[in-house]
Amino acid sequence: MKIIYLQLFIAIVFEVVGTTLLKYSAGFTRPVYALATLACYGVAFYCLSLTLQHIPTGIAYAIWSGVGIVLISLAAWLLNGQKIDLAGIIGISFIMVGVIIVNVFSKTMQH
Repeated sequence: MKIIYLQLFIAIVFEVVGTTLLKYSAGFTRPVYALATLACYGVAFYCLSLTLQHIPTGIAYAIWSGVGIVLISLAAWLLNGQKIDLAGIIGISFIMVGVIIVNVFSKTMQH
């Protein structure tokens, strides 16, 4: 089961890197960034597809999107100087709590 979570984590990281690079691709007008974006998304979706063989789609996507939102917000703050106000921090905290609840308490995750 640990390898499945590693694959999901890799999928999330590559999706976050791909989304970050998407901004730098300037609407796919900068080929290096555009190709790197596509490569990252390719790895992300491949790894996600592997996890879907073992984790229910709804649960995997909840984890993918929740952790992805947190990481992409952090990346935008660190790399692009994006501001996050108190409401944003509270909302992101709720997302993190939701992901933790799904992983710790959901019986759907158990096989």
